[in-house]
Amino acid sequence: MITKDMKHILTAFCVGCGLVATLGSCSDMIETESTRQNIEPEITAKTDSLFYANGILQAMQQLADQYVFQGEMRGDLLKTTVYTDNNLRQLANFSATTANKYDSAYVYYRVINNCNYYIAHRDTALYTGSTNVVMPEYAAIKAIRAWAYLQLGRNYERVPFFTEPLTQISQIDGNTFPELDLTGLVAQLAPDLERYTGFAPPTYGTTSGHNIGTPNWESQQKSYLPSLCFIPVDVILGDMYLETQQFDQAAKHFITYLTKVATSVHSRYLAPMASKYISSGRMGAMVDANLPDVSSIATIVFTTPSWASIFDRNSTTDIISYIPMAVNSQNGATTNVPLTFGFNYYATNEELSANGNTDPYIDEVQLLPSNALNTLSDSTEYYYYFDNKTADKYDSIQASKAGDMRLRSVIHQTLVNDSTHQWIDKYKYANIVLYRTSTVLLHLAEAFNRLGMYDAAFAILKDGISDKLLEQNSDGTYVVTYISDDSRLKLQSTYPLLSEENISKFEAVSTNASGNQQVNAINGIHTHGAGKPASDYPSVNALYGTNYHAGTSPYQLKRMAGLKMEEIARQFNVSVGTTRQDTINAVEDLLCDEYALELAFEGNRFYDLARLARHKNAASLYGGNFGSLWFARKLAANKPVKDLTDPHNWYLPFK
Repeated sequence: MITKDMKHILTAFCVGCGLVATLGSCSDMIETESTRQNIEPEITAKTDSLFYANGILQAMQQLADQYVFQGEMRGDLLKTTVYTDNNLRQLANFSATTANKYDSAYVYYRVINNCNYYIAHRDTALYTGSTNVVMPEYAAIKAIRAWAYLQLGRNYERVPFFTEPLTQISQIDGNTFPELDLTGLVAQLAPDLERYTGFAPPTYGTTSGHNIGTPNWESQQKSYLPSLCFIPVDVILGDMYLETQQFDQAAKHFITYLTKVATSVHSRYLAPMASKYISSGRMGAMVDANLPDVSSIATIVFTTPSWASIFDRNSTTDIISYIPMAVNSQNGATTNVPLTFGFNYYATNEELSANGNTDPYIDEVQLLPSNALNTLSDSTEYYYYFDNKTADKYDSIQASKAGDMRLRSVIHQTLVNDSTHQWIDKYKYANIVLYRTSTVLLHLAEAFNRLGMYDAAFAILKDGISDKLLEQNSDGTYVVTYISDDSRLKLQSTYPLLSEENISKFEAVSTNASGNQQVNAINGIHTHGAGKPASDYPSVNALYGTNYHAGTSPYQLKRMAGLKMEEIARQFNVSVGTTRQDTINAVEDLLCDEYALELAFEGNRFYDLARLARHKNAASLYGGNFGSLWFARKLAANKPVKDLTDPHNWYLPFK
């Protein structure tokens, strides 16, 4: 039944912003190109639905800060400082009450009700010629509604569920909406969304970015792509199934996105982090003494785009869905996230001049990388080619304690009066990223792993999914040796990334339009910050070795999973064997580390930890509450006021 608090929220919501039209005029940043008057336009027309769609996107802007802080403060990747806002401290130690600034179901229900209004009133039988001009947008709005409900289920355990637009208080009085948990929400929403699998988000007839203004302190304009403001149906379906441990369905929808929806073949995997981050000294003396002279490290050919450039003002590299925030309050909804990380995105030139600054970095940094994240990053092996002065001089891959380069590439650091100051740059341009291609690939790896395909999951980290996984030597043996025959078969059939239909989309070497061979950026996610843990593929470029040298890298499935098994046994005092389930659990912990290195600060961490903990509890490998113990240990440094071995204490109070 609807509790008093829930009824209060829904009533206030209904009175305050029940109609989509009330949101349409609150922001100039996301605006319609309709020529009609923007006062309750016709939602049944072909173009004027943009008014309502943009109202939904503006509602997404209103929840952007909360999304980031709810996801990251309750994780293990940030630490507070003397300047940290108490609302953030309370999230971090799980003491937040309904008075917390960043605890509001209201902001998600505002999105949901706007979506409900659109879905209820949109005419879906509008055509231009034989093309239905409505369905891409209609499916995208349903995907946004599902995403909002997913966040509610992740944060509040059980929430009211409704699909009718609420515009009158009488719709709440006497109407008992069901209260559903994550499983119930997915059961209600997924069957309907399945009707739209394979749909790409609408582009509104343009692939170019729309300029939305220039921050006061810099000369370059910020723009946004409308299509990236939506969430592809198959991405949200994959996530919903992953959350509820329906791994087969999750994997299939992620694959549908990668093979049928993603527009660029070569954007599915990013290039490895360029080795310049080792030699640049950006973080000071960070190179291990055992690392050979940097001049002996081969220049990595895949140096553009660099991983850190994903987060630039107008980058669309790797981004599937995001919330671009306005450049000032006159242009629309602004965000406090950059300021919290120590970057005053909205600084005026007058403010900078008064403080004697040349850029908007401030001293009052509220959030910094946690000790756990720094330790993980610093202890990660960096893989590089050793120049042995032979014809095939890049066939030997070495490991150094130089650490992972991703965290270092998004940290701005300077020395002030013998004191080191740090700022996190991921939000320097006020874009809130919801999904990246890397997110989908890592979630696919998580699903593969729990399906028993831990070797395919590891391939996503090490080599990337490509036709190289199927390549054979002259004697009939496979070049890539750690993939089982069963996994290879499934990658060609059940999970058809490498099927006859799709394999050309994952070619390591292909022929371009000019008839020349080109090496495609198909690499494992781990290469983004840890160098190249596998020998390079054959290519026409002389910098590459002539063969794929299997086994030359220290980054091997058996070794890395074995190290994780030793760590688990030591930390939890459990007997870890070498069974299939032991390996699955160990690879899942490798994925958990990769989530931290790849997606830190992007609003995912609490949800990743909670989801993996639920997987572990369900598996009952080391006891039915092992996942809860694992979760509590991850967050021990936050000094939580609640017992996190009880999953009921993971949730926020509903407000």
